Amino acid sequence: MSEVDVSKFEKKIEVRNIKEEDIESILELQKKCFPNMDPWKREHLESHLEIFPEGQFCVEYEGEIIGSCSSLIINFDEYDDDHTWDDITDEGYITNHNPDGYNLYGIEVMVHPEFRRMNIGRRLYNARKELARQLNLKSIIIGGRIPNYHKHADEMSPKEYVEEVEYHNIYDPVLTFQMKNGFTLMRINPNYLPDDDASQQYATLMEWNNVDYRAKTRRRFRTSFPVRICAVQYAMKKIESFQEFANQVEYYVDVAADFGSDFCVFPEIFTTQLMSFMDEKIPSKAIRRLTDYTEDYIKLFTELAVKYNVNVIGGSHFVLENENIYNIAYLFRRDGTIEQQYKIHVTPNERKWWGIHEGEGIGVFDTDCGKIAIQICYDIEFPELARIATDKGANIIFTPFCTDDRQGYLRVRYCAQARAVENQVYTVIAGTVGNLSQVENMDVQYAQSGIFAPSDFAFARDGIVGECNPNIETVVVGDVDLEILRRQRQGGTVRQLKDRRKDLYEINYKK
Repeated sequence: MSEVDVSKFEKKIEVRNIKEEDIESILELQKKCFPNMDPWKREHLESHLEIFPEGQFCVEYEGEIIGSCSSLIINFDEYDDDHTWDDITDEGYITNHNPDGYNLYGIEVMVHPEFRRMNIGRRLYNARKELARQLNLKSIIIGGRIPNYHKHADEMSPKEYVEEVEYHNIYDPVLTFQMKNGFTLMRINPNYLPDDDASQQYATLMEWNNVDYRAKTRRRFRTSFPVRICAVQYAMKKIESFQEFANQVEYYVDVAADFGSDFCVFPEIFTTQLMSFMDEKIPSKAIRRLTDYTEDYIKLFTELAVKYNVNVIGGSHFVLENENIYNIAYLFRRDGTIEQQYKIHVTPNERKWWGIHEGEGIGVFDTDCGKIAIQICYDIEFPELARIATDKGANIIFTPFCTDDRQGYLRVRYCAQARAVENQVYTVIAGTVGNLSQVENMDVQYAQSGIFAPSDFAFARDGIVGECNPNIETVVVGDVDLEILRRQRQGGTVRQLKDRRKDLYEINYKK
């Protein structure tokens, strides 16, 4: 008997998490699946992958994406009974995703029309169920379309239509499928998807309960999520060695730790203090010599963050890369890991005196106190950056700054407070004071460091959590509450994030 080569009959089908390179295929798939509805935008899917990558699935068949689904985690009890798709997804960006929530909420399932009847939808639903089990989530909730309802809308109400589908007297491709997959009806929501004419804008709220769910005492309704921040108003004064600089820095980290701080924040380019013991009068040459201390600086702050168990925003430092000098801020986590954020907008002064180059990329960094962003001095004066960081999930924006006069300082301060209001985030500014009279272009400093909140009843009066007295060497310590922030985004007096008119305008972030 001849041996049969079975490999030529094999077909490869795989359910996996979506990757960034799948985005274009998924956008094309949506056009085929929902030709009469508003499609995803690329930035929607990028936001999904940025915020909750493990909740986004696709089916790949012979190298082609033929199905996909998207989801997020929420505490469903916190949403209004008559919520819309926009409410539950933050208009498709899922920035309201709550990793400590109890419910997986499915926001879309797509199957290529040419590949239906292959159990593609069931595979995607099973992937969601397995994820719910792995994450020990209480249930999966979906707002399901009823796309055949428009054929019966003249003769029956949505409730009557759903009952007929439940009795198997009417077939609905979505509702029937969901019931077969173990979902039960919770209620019917009107005005769920404005462009879903086939469903007459109605949606069936369906739930699948995870029978393997086990309540844990650590998972309870969170009443607060306090984060303590220590912003250092750092004195620039002449020193004689790197060790003297290290001693001054460690003093402040120790102070932050004594106060039980989660973050200790240093100012922008405060490492220029090292130039006070260099015998170099030409600014551009002095800056290049300063970059020789980059490894010493990183080693020092990494050790301090671990030793004192504090996440340290290490101000910023000039770094030489490929013969170009960049202004880079570092996050030194207390677990010993490090992140970096380049200054994106360089001031005319930095360019003229030091030849600093502009960086790229708007980072949002995970910490044990939620997601944070760092925007160095001038960067906080460009509102697009803070909005992009917020859309990526940042709750706190740290701004190390260095200004030599009151006007420059006020630009930073006013813009930081504006960003807090616009984006419903906390902002923190930390600046330098004193003088380096012997260092060219670093003569005098002006600062009043502070911690700012959105302006609403739940937050500090005047939106100021705390601030230093101006122009003295000191620190400001204040508590911010991320749980209050999250609730106010959902139900504050004003809701700048939810109320944005994305139908009229949007920010296009070019990576």
